[in-house]
Amino acid sequence: MKKRTWEPLGHLEAAVMEVVWARAPVTAREVCDRMTGAEERAYTTIMTTMDRLHRKGLLVREKDGLAWRYAPALGKAEFEKALADGLAAEILHAHGEVALSAFVDATAEVDEGLLDRLAQIIAQRRKGRR
Repeated sequence: MKKRTWEPLGHLEAAVMEVVWARAPVTAREVCDRMTGAEERAYTTIMTTMDRLHRKGLLVREKDGLAWRYAPALGKAEFEKALADGLAAEILHAHGEVALSAFVDATAEVDEGLLDRLAQIIAQRRKGRR
């Protein structure tokens, strides 16, 4: 079975998902009430965004009186992993060995210890194929 691929979230979608991940199950009104400051938006904007996230498969919902009550279809870590997997595959498909080399270089620049972790992950993957 092919893994589901996800597109990166827009700024507002990400802000809404943060609230849902932290407080689910929630209504659009509850999400709207949680969003303040630069994140503050009109209720109808939040409602439309949540409906769009539902259609994309990121939110599940059930009727609660006149409102919908939303919950995440997958956890934040699960979404981030799936998103990273998809982006990495896309980059490797387009750029092959050059992308792989760049990834290793970037890993070393971020944290030299991550190279050791990368070696462990590769060893585990190879062990699993035997």
